[in-house]
Parts: sequence; C-alpha cells; structure tokens
Amino acid sequence: MRAYAIKFLALISVSSVFLLSGCERPPMDSVQHGYRGTGMVEIYNPRTVAALADNNVVPVALPQAPTDGPRAGQVYKNVQVLGGLSAAQFTRLMVSMTSWVAPNEGCVYCHNPVNFAEDSKYTKVVARKMIQMNQHINTDWSSHVSTTGVTCYTCHRGNNIPQQIWFKRDDTPMGSDFMGGKAGQNEPAQSVGLSSLPNDPFTPFLLGSKDIRVNGVTALPSGNKHSTKQAEWTYGLMTHMATSLGVNCTYCHNTRSFSSWEDSPPQRATAWYGIRLARDLNLKYMEPLKSTFPANRLGETGDVAKVYCATCHQGVYKPLNGAKMAQDYPELQTYHSSQPDATKVTPVKISDTKADIKVSKR
Repeated sequence: MRAYAIKFLALISVSSVFLLSGCERPPMDSVQHGYRGTGMVEIYNPRTVAALADNNVVPVALPQAPTDGPRAGQVYKNVQVLGGLSAAQFTRLMVSMTSWVAPNEGCVYCHNPVNFAEDSKYTKVVARKMIQMNQHINTDWSSHVSTTGVTCYTCHRGNNIPQQIWFKRDDTPMGSDFMGGKAGQNEPAQSVGLSSLPNDPFTPFLLGSKDIRVNGVTALPSGNKHSTKQAEWTYGLMTHMATSLGVNCTYCHNTRSFSSWEDSPPQRATAWYGIRLARDLNLKYMEPLKSTFPANRLGETGDVAKVYCATCHQGVYKPLNGAKMAQDYPELQTYHSSQPDATKVTPVKISDTKADIKVSKR
C-alpha cells in the first residue's frame, strides 16, 4: 500500500507542475525607450507581434510602367483624377488597386463591365475620391507620413472595406428618461480597450476640434477649466492610439512630465499631426461621401464610415512595419490630373496653439 501511495503522490506532484506551468504568463519583451529611471520602457507581447506578421506583409509590386506615350485621359473616357498619367501607368495602378481592394471581385467591383467609363456604381465614385485622398496624404502630409507614404493597401489589406473604421455612436439614453446620457460609458468597446471610458472619443477630436489637452498649466482654478468628463474623453482617445500602434503611453510621453513637450520623444509631434490628419481626411473626403454610399454602408446614426489611427496602423507602431510601399507607386505620390487645379485639395493650415512644437532631439 505504501508503494501505491508513493506512486500516487508522485503522479499528483508531476500533474501539479504541468497544471501550474500552464497558468504562468509567457515571457514578454521590453525595450528601453528613454533614460533609465524614467520608466519609459515599451512592453511587447511576442505572440501578438507574431500574430500581426501576416497582416503586415507588403505585396509584390508590379514592374514600373513607362511614363511616355499617350496620356490616360486621351485613351480612356471619364478619367477625372489620373488623366495626366501615361496609359501604361494608369493600367498598372488599376490592376494594383484591384488586388489591394477587390481581389475576389476584380474590376467589376467598381466598374460596369458593359461600359467601364460610366459612374453607375457608387464604388467607382468612392474609389476616385480615395485616390485623391491618397495623393493628398502623400503630397501634403509629410509631417505625419514622412517619406514612407501610403497606398490603398495601407488601409484595405485586401478587403473591400478597411477592417478598422468608426461610426458615431447612438447616444440616446437607455432606460428611463431620468437616467440621462451615459456618454458611452460602462459600455465596454474595443475602441477604448474594453474600458469604462467613453466609447466614442473620436467624434469630438477626429471630426470636431475639441481641446484634447486637459492638463492645467497654472494653479487652479484659472489654469484648468477642464472637467473630469473631458479628461475621460481624452483618455479614451489616448487608449485607442496606444492600442492602434501596439505601444505604451511612453512611446509619445515622458513619465517625468506627461504634459511637457520639451521632454517628450519626437513621436509625440508625429502623433499630434496624425490626429489632425485623421480629422482632415474625415472632413474633406469621408463626410462629403455620405450621400454616395447606400444605406447599408452607413452607421447606426446614418453617418459615413471614418478613419482613425487603427485604420492605417492596425496594431503596429508604423503601418506595414514601416515598409515604404508607396515609393513603388509614383502614381499615388502626387496629383496627375490633366487639370490639376480642378482636383487638388488645398493643404490644411495648422492654426492650433501647438503649431510651434518643440521636442527633444535625443
């Protein structure tokens, strides 16, 4: 009996080891991002990074097309945005866009196969506007995209509709009238990391231009007139930005003083422009398309889909892990209309109080 008892205890011990080892959190990776002692360390989950790898593989670019020869506007009808390209360049871009946005449907996703020139499909009208938006970003927003640039694939990744978009939330009070509006709180959403923060911090900041900064700069009460609720909207946006880029708060902020621009990493200035880029695109390109989209493509409040940080970044600190895919597509690097003045969008004018951003160069 004693031998059986020893074997039983040994079996229990071995089983406990395997059981407990399964409860241990797998190791995480960390990268020191600032001076020692400041707590500025980026924490990365190797399993999450590996899971995102396939989504950030850049497709092979088609060979460059010759720039000489007849213009696309001379060869094809109703070419409103890309008429200044050579016919070969135009064809190359159309084939590429098909693989980026509609790999299963092909050309007919946007075009009537009987008459490619007509605008009978709403998808063609939207695609034309998106090409303009793409050119606008690469031409006028180097303050955020630098020389990396964007293409249709940056957002679409082989999907008709980008997987990361947002709509306004229905803020109608739930239950009895006396409950009042909850501002989207206590309704956990992925947009704010499943927290109890307002789940639509995008309408005030990425569609409107509400003040994001809530830190006081002088002694209360004159130095800070922001409420706790306003701070929660800001925290909601910051949570979304960190999640979208797969980083910690310290990617843009110095723990010594979160509000100090002088002590912040350069990434904070890039993020500042990114917020204004998203707002610019939503106001100039997405909102005007509301009447173009059918009802089934609109949100619960009847608004059009809009962009935010996750639309491009999709979990990594640089879209497509920083691959300079746009360099292979000069067709999207600048405006190519045969009548440039008719399609070019006036660059946004920064008039915000942070226009003279000063950041640390270290």
